[in-house]
Amino acid sequence: MLDVNGIEVIYNHVILVLKGVSLTVPEGGIVALLGANGAGKTTTLKAVSNLLKAERGQVTKGQVRFRGERVDLLNPSDLVKRGVIQVMEGRHCFAHLTVEENLLTGAYTRSAPRSEIKLDLEKVYGFFPRLKQRRSSLAGYTSGGEQQMTAIGRALMGRPTMILLDEPSMGLAPQIVEEIFEIVRNLNTAERVSFLLAEQNTMVALRFADFGYILENGRVVMEGSADQLAENEDVKEFYLGISSGGRRSFRETKHYRRRKRWLA
Repeated sequence: MLDVNGIEVIYNHVILVLKGVSLTVPEGGIVALLGANGAGKTTTLKAVSNLLKAERGQVTKGQVRFRGERVDLLNPSDLVKRGVIQVMEGRHCFAHLTVEENLLTGAYTRSAPRSEIKLDLEKVYGFFPRLKQRRSSLAGYTSGGEQQMTAIGRALMGRPTMILLDEPSMGLAPQIVEEIFEIVRNLNTAERVSFLLAEQNTMVALRFADFGYILENGRVVMEGSADQLAENEDVKEFYLGISSGGRRSFRETKHYRRRKRWLA
């Protein structure tokens, strides 16, 4: 469905951020893009959604293809119309609009009758019952979890076939993170929406994803099924803080005793 082939991204014509990143997302799949802060996860998503130009970034090598068609030269709005929508890191709801008004902005690009949009709105409320209770509340006065739900619901109003989800767990309590990821799984199962999600919380992401890629310093250093990555000793030690001898202390994890194989 999505094929990212050897892309390089440069900011301000000088700073090389991504170095030959390749990944694929199958139709109906959930693929996790993992790594520490600054590894290049958000840049990868923005390279797919064509939002780099707003930050003086550009794809200088490689291609991005969606359903076999090259899309890295399209406008972001054209990509949205093809069914690829990004949910930005930090939610970015319209604080001065109500929850329902935020959701309705997601259908702005569609020339659909009001009755159809109303049905889609009720479908979103079916996935997010809490939003129905808060539909008339200003989004800026809702909780972080409710704002994240609003951002995902707004994307759903565009009837996407793929959602690029950036750091959905950021700043949320563990219980809310579980709820958000359960909703992602339900959307994937019920609506067949494919997901490419960037996430620092490796443990949670690997429980819900089918496949994963690990980024470090703008490169893909490891890939595999979620189960394979969860059982990999390097992933356990460097991303989950667990070694063969059990859970490690922060001091031990920070000062790696075993050198990362991909840096050897």
